[in-house]
Amino acid sequence: MNLKQIIECVPNFSEGRDLEKIEKIVASFRAKAGVKLLDYSNDEDHNRLVVTVVGEPQALADAVIEAIGTAVDLIDLTQHQGQHPRMGAVDVVPFIPIKNVTMEEAIALSRKVGEEVAKRYNLPVFLYEKSATASHRENLAAIRKGEFEGMLDKIKQPEWRPDFGNPERHATAGSVAIGARMPLVAYNINLDTNNLDIATKIAKNIRFVNGGLRFVKAMGVELKERNITQVSINMTDFSKTALYRAFELTRIEARRYGVTIVGSEIIGLVPMEALIDTASYYLGLENFSMEQVLEARIME
Repeated sequence: MNLKQIIECVPNFSEGRDLEKIEKIVASFRAKAGVKLLDYSNDEDHNRLVVTVVGEPQALADAVIEAIGTAVDLIDLTQHQGQHPRMGAVDVVPFIPIKNVTMEEAIALSRKVGEEVAKRYNLPVFLYEKSATASHRENLAAIRKGEFEGMLDKIKQPEWRPDFGNPERHATAGSVAIGARMPLVAYNINLDTNNLDIATKIAKNIRFVNGGLRFVKAMGVELKERNITQVSINMTDFSKTALYRAFELTRIEARRYGVTIVGSEIIGLVPMEALIDTASYYLGLENFSMEQVLEARIME
């Protein structure tokens, strides 16, 4: 697909178990001119669907708006349970500039989509990250605090009035955060313990807000089917805080509880540079650069 402008979008939907609903949501991104579905993954423990799609700005916006409408119709958060925090059927919709697109253009697109979503689906919209209209709204966790249940009263407070839509939580679909941001890596580290308290303490120690790594957000999650726990991480700038640093600090913090790492996973897509950086560290490569990666040279 030869595009003059490319924007990426990674919408997160609060449905990771019902495959029929998942397929209906994902269908919004299939066979659309100017849009390419790159990846989607669902997690039953998190009860969450993460879609990665790229496209031309207007075509991408249209597909995202359609998908949001489908999710609003299908997902009832009054019946929803899962390990991942959520405040809406469509929880968060980030737009990421990829090629020939400025951050300002991504911000403008996020606001355009937010305004249309609020009008079309009666869904309250909060602008976050680079699109935020106030500093206390930049952090998604701050907006989402209280989740779907707490938003019933929170949204009526003047400081938490939505940027678009009425200050009233949608009865079944909640609210949504839409914004523009830099590329993020969703990286999870699994532990050989079913003690959620331990995973939560480790997550607290590695995340920036509690004195940990600068571009790391983290929380503890229980994986009931596997009888283990997980440190679920968002790497908000992999170029400044590498994946291997999060992995090694997690290993150090786990050691104090007699816990070891049994594996890790990346949700959705990841920039090649993030993996190359980590591979260079563990292989002890000297003076290695992306210029030596075959696929990178082919794509030039």
